[in-house]
Amino acid sequence: NSINEKYFMNKLVSLFCGIIFGIGLVISQMINPAKVLGFLNFFGEWDPSLAFVRIGALIVSSPLFHLFKNKEKPIFSSSFSISNKKEIDKKLIIGSILFGAGWGLAGLCPGPAISSIALLNMSSIIFVIAMFFGFYIAKLT
Repeated sequence: NSINEKYFMNKLVSLFCGIIFGIGLVISQMINPAKVLGFLNFFGEWDPSLAFVRIGALIVSSPLFHLFKNKEKPIFSSSFSISNKKEIDKKLIIGSILFGAGWGLAGLCPGPAISSIALLNMSSIIFVIAMFFGFYIAKLT
């Protein structure tokens, strides 16, 4: 019974954190591809406002990371899920290139794309479908 309660609490806390994250993406306009592309346009009309989003995220997450990093395990899980992989391989390089190209060309990355589905934006919906198709293809390799 205690295992089921921990599992349920883990999922509930994950859902709550995801909702907060999605709301933050909407408030910061990270779901607006034009805003993201303006931030990436260093040689044109650069929009530095998203840098403040990143700074705000660091201000909140850094102290919490240091507070929890030495814990034996998370509160609602049996262990931390941290990769021990340290080498740079072909999959990492290809994935990074695809991520960067998608972000630079479409102005969306996975989190904001999923959040922007709530606005029923067709380009976001197509992006998310293509993203999940890419996840499926990656699992096959």
